[in-house]
Amino acid sequence: MRARAQRRQGLAAESRHKVAVKLNQRAYDHARSLIEAHRVVLDDRDAWSEHRPRAADENRYIDEHGLAAYGRWYLAVDDEHDEDTKSHYKFPYGDFEKVHRCGVLSAEVRAGQQKYLDIEQAAAHLHGMLDGLMAATG
Repeated sequence: MRARAQRRQGLAAESRHKVAVKLNQRAYDHARSLIEAHRVVLDDRDAWSEHRPRAADENRYIDEHGLAAYGRWYLAVDDEHDEDTKSHYKFPYGDFEKVHRCGVLSAEVRAGQQKYLDIEQAAAHLHGMLDGLMAATG
């Protein structure tokens, strides 16, 4: 009986967290406009560990541009964290200059694994746009 109650509590907490993490429409729109302007890096998924901005790069960007501009580079927001913190933003997709295909692919896979359907669908749309560019330039 106790195990069942603990499991229910865990599922309820997981459900609340999923509601707290949602699509950052402003970031999605920003990514779409960057892709339309061909401000992209058409790389493979495995490149994200190399291309992803480091903490020092993130902090420098925030110092120069502010958290609102920083947030445009993250496909999701987590309402369990204050808006004025880096932890409010999830699923990065670029390097503060260009959209990286590897970042979009990583976000799409991670969102799918964590069952964030709106974020997964947004990343899949961006993925399709990037693959369209690859086909046109390939």
